[in-house]
Amino acid sequence: MDKLIITGGTRLDGDVRISGAKNSALPILAATLLADEPVTISNLPHLHDITTMLELLRQMGVDLTIDEKLNVEIDTRTLTSTVAPYELVKTMRASILVLGPLLAHFGHAEVSLPGGCAIGSRPVDLHLKGLEALGAEITVEEGFIRATSDGRLKGGRVFFDIVTVTGTENILMAAALAEGQSIIENAAREPEIVDLAEFLIAMGADITGHGTDTITVNGVASLKSCSFPVMADRIESGTYLVAAAATRGRVKVKDTRPDTLDAVLQKLEEAGAEIETGEDWISLDMKGKQPKAVSITTAPYPAFPTDMQAQFAALNIIAEGMGVIKETVFENRFMHMQEMLRMGAKITIDGNTAITEGREELHGAPVMATDLRASASLVIAAMVATGDTVIDRIYHIDRGYECIEEKLQLLGAKIRRVPG
Repeated sequence: MDKLIITGGTRLDGDVRISGAKNSALPILAATLLADEPVTISNLPHLHDITTMLELLRQMGVDLTIDEKLNVEIDTRTLTSTVAPYELVKTMRASILVLGPLLAHFGHAEVSLPGGCAIGSRPVDLHLKGLEALGAEITVEEGFIRATSDGRLKGGRVFFDIVTVTGTENILMAAALAEGQSIIENAAREPEIVDLAEFLIAMGADITGHGTDTITVNGVASLKSCSFPVMADRIESGTYLVAAAATRGRVKVKDTRPDTLDAVLQKLEEAGAEIETGEDWISLDMKGKQPKAVSITTAPYPAFPTDMQAQFAALNIIAEGMGVIKETVFENRFMHMQEMLRMGAKITIDGNTAITEGREELHGAPVMATDLRASASLVIAAMVATGDTVIDRIYHIDRGYECIEEKLQLLGAKIRRVPG
């Protein structure tokens, strides 16, 4: 199992190109199952989860063609199976996203109950209730969700009592081919959902209200061919910005979307960073200053994202002053804090709240990544610690960050990957 070895004490300085968003690419890849014609997806990040989703499509008989620019043409006319097996689903929760498209297009889906990061309960019952509201018949047995529809799904009203990103995505995709109008209420508003809706529209779907909490879908009989680039990864963008801020450095992130990062940029300015933005770039400069601690409360978009909480914890532990971090989205997302304590951080945890007291210095130590964003926070902490930090279980980080050590090396970090 690979490890990262990081020698701290270097200020990051330079430019970095941001990859496509995994959390947009995965639902878009699933949504290709709705099309009657080949579709081409570009700007896919080179990540294990993307490979897994492509392999899942391939196992269903879908024809995939990858060109020299790594654009993927997907032709679902060759589909031979509507089963998503446990061997693939267990490694990636996003596999649940094939449920809605398979059901809507082919009238049948069997999807194993999912696995993935252990950061809290993320029940799929909201997906199932939503699909039942569109006329699906669903049973859960022997570890599989089995869904069928008698002819086309029927438009309906779906109200989520809890905001759910993947639930909104599954219902949005299913409703695109349902007969009649569907209204999704208390829908998630994330930019990745907007990206998915724009992809569906590019194929011929009739969707309005995406980006608000009420999405209206007028079902169409079929969806056609299109070419579509996946949006930039706002969490990867935020991670490199925080890394530069924590190391008192300077960075320009390119090929990104500043309009998706308002809450993060506001907190970085509070921490003392000078920020400038253009249409597709963000620059941050700390002018060599120690960052100031900030307080954050995570909540669904457009509030502060839970996927940036761990990175800001890493910033706070070496910042000036005290910060309060409240995690309201997932109940088990402070596991990285225990690893930071091993590096000399001062953190007090009380339920879903962590109080950080900034220190001038951290010390390198052996630490272990516990989930995707936690591992990114340990990389940031390691870059400001004295001495060497060895981060184990970095397969977590490879699920969400494309070429992280190469990109950080270009910014001046002393980081290398070694076999475990």
